[in-house]
Amino acid sequence: MSMKNPKIEITETKVLSDNWYTLRKVTYNYLKNDGQWETQSREAYDRGNGAAILLYNKNTKTILLTRQFRLPTYLNGNETGMMVEVCAGLLDEDNPEECIRRETEEETGYKISAVEKLFEVYMSPGSVTEILYFFTAEYTKEMKVNEGGGAPDEHENIEVLEYDFDTAFNMIKSGEIKDAKTIMLLQHAKINDFIR
Repeated sequence: MSMKNPKIEITETKVLSDNWYTLRKVTYNYLKNDGQWETQSREAYDRGNGAAILLYNKNTKTILLTRQFRLPTYLNGNETGMMVEVCAGLLDEDNPEECIRRETEEETGYKISAVEKLFEVYMSPGSVTEILYFFTAEYTKEMKVNEGGGAPDEHENIEVLEYDFDTAFNMIKSGEIKDAKTIMLLQHAKINDFIR
């Protein structure tokens, strides 16, 4: 990892936890705009980078989404802990395109080949190192190769949902969709009008 900002000097890095992913406490000197150096300390959670995809069918004007339990949302007031989301996953050792093809097949049961990269986003830059790569791809019924539901060895229990685009988009306003990556992809599709 290249660190090139001359205004930052990292002086100490401590691993606080590496149970699931890695939580580090980093102490660094920061050169402020007034020319004075200031010592700061922050925690950063490294869970790796990920990819997310909006799967759409232009002919039927439908999209595929997933529903699964998300513990952090349950701990923060989501009564059921269930979240409606686009298909997504961690890169592991794959590049973003390979990752999202693999995740699409594991989670939704559809085998896609052509994906279009839209953009890259730091989803929570104040505390998480993750970059999320956003994609879209068309799907058709002929691409379905299994029932989806997630990888058995990852203890996933994912429900595959198919909605017409307008219904899904309106789920943002109703509060049924509260996932940032899903909202971003639905809004991108709406702005660029590529499903109609």
